[in-house]
Order: sequence, then C-alpha cells, then structure tokens
Amino acid sequence: MALIQMDLMSESLMRTVPVNVILPADKITFPGMPKHTCGDFKTLYLLHGVFGSRMDWVSGTNIQRWAEERDLAVVMPSGENMFYVDQEKAHNYYGEFIGKELVELTRKMFRLSEKREDTFIAGLSMGGYGALRNGLKYHETFGCIGALSAALITRNLDKRSNETPIFIEGRDFAESVFGNLAGVKESDKDLYFLTDRMRRDKIEFPKIYMCCGEQDTLLNENRMLAEFFRKNEIPVTYEEGPGAHDWDFWNRYIKNILEWLPLSGNAAGMSSGNVGI
Repeated sequence: MALIQMDLMSESLMRTVPVNVILPADKITFPGMPKHTCGDFKTLYLLHGVFGSRMDWVSGTNIQRWAEERDLAVVMPSGENMFYVDQEKAHNYYGEFIGKELVELTRKMFRLSEKREDTFIAGLSMGGYGALRNGLKYHETFGCIGALSAALITRNLDKRSNETPIFIEGRDFAESVFGNLAGVKESDKDLYFLTDRMRRDKIEFPKIYMCCGEQDTLLNENRMLAEFFRKNEIPVTYEEGPGAHDWDFWNRYIKNILEWLPLSGNAAGMSSGNVGI
C-alpha cells in the first residue's frame, strides 16, 4: 500500500495545500493467489475535523489497511478549521477545492475512476458537515456521502455570542468562516436549504450514510437531519452506537462506511509485518 504525502498548488485557495493519498497500486500477492491488476480505482475523499490535518485518518484509524483490502484509493486533504465552505472575501474557496478542484487534480495524477458511482466523500465532525455540504452541492461528482458525528452547527449560528471560553464556539469565529450569520439559512451552507433546493429541481441525490455516538453532544442534530432526509424520501442510512466524539467511535464506523460503500470484496495482499501465510 502506497501512502503518498504531497503538496498541491490550488487555484481555489491560491496557495499550496498538503494532501495524503492512500493508493493500493503496489499490492503484492502471495504465491498461488491471483495476480493483482491495477485498474481505475474507486476513490474516497476523506475529510478531517476541527484542529485536524491530512494525517488524522491515517494515525487515528485503520483506514490504510482496510482501503488496501478493498482496492480503494483514499484522498485526505488538510482543510484547516474552515468547515470546507467558500469564503469569497479571502479567496478561500474550500468547498470548490474539495468538491471540484481536488477531484480534477487527483484524477490527472492517479488512475482514479471518473465515474460518479465510483467517487465518494466522507468525513468526521467538521469533515462530516463538509462531506454532506459538498457531497450534495457537487452531486454530479459524488455517488455516496458518509458523515461521522457531523458538526451540524449552521441552524443556530445567528444566535451565537462571544461569551464562551472556546473560540470555535464563539460568534467571531463563526463569522470568519460562514460570513453573515443571518444569511446562512438561505444559502447552500445550510443543509436543509440545500436539500430543499435539490428536491425542487428534481436532482438525483447521492446515497447518504450518517452515524453518531450515543454519548456525543452532536447526537440530536444528527438525528434531526437523518429524520429530515427520511421524511423527504432521500436515500439515507443512519446508525447510532455506544461512543462519544472520539477516535474509538470513528475507527469502528469508518469500517462500517467502507462495508456500506459499493466496493469489491476482500482482496488483501502482502503488507508490512505480514510476510507469512
């Protein structure tokens, strides 16, 4: 399994962005096993949460091993703390970078499938919101969306104040990311608004998987959004389980997402530390 660490020059962000890529192109099979053939890989664009980086998923979960078993390419960009939305005044088009430019660039660089049904997006917490927002907005690109413990914070952003010791929960931070807070509910940064607009325009929705821990403070918002999807006959799978907002939960449920995605079966090969039959 190749783990590639690289820097990409982004036109959407007008700077260099660090990105990790898991690419199962170097898989070695045991004697007697069918020879591994390298085709156009199905691809998961996987987003980290607040305070995170491109390294989080590799260091916090078994995503590298599980992706190799399924012949899945995984692209993990650094999104800073910006919720993967566009900030026009600062030329920080994070949504455009994630939903369009990053896909185009990585398809040029690697043998990735260009089919919608082979292209997926997922993330945790802030990245869960980013996956839902950009997976829906760029619905022509992504066939499936996965959201783990999604930080669904946009419904009450306009009620925030700065009387909090945690800066990311303050009004100033929210305004720096989302702009005019009073206008968020009538924009594509609000998942309910975005969903209603897609329904009105009769757009085909990607398949959606959502999950949240039973001890997670974000549980109620995740339940509400999943129920909203169900009521509007949008294809959603929603699961809850023991756990909080932590890597123990995300490690368990990213495996569930990989099992839910339309991937090939187990195709494990020889890997580091695994030299015997």
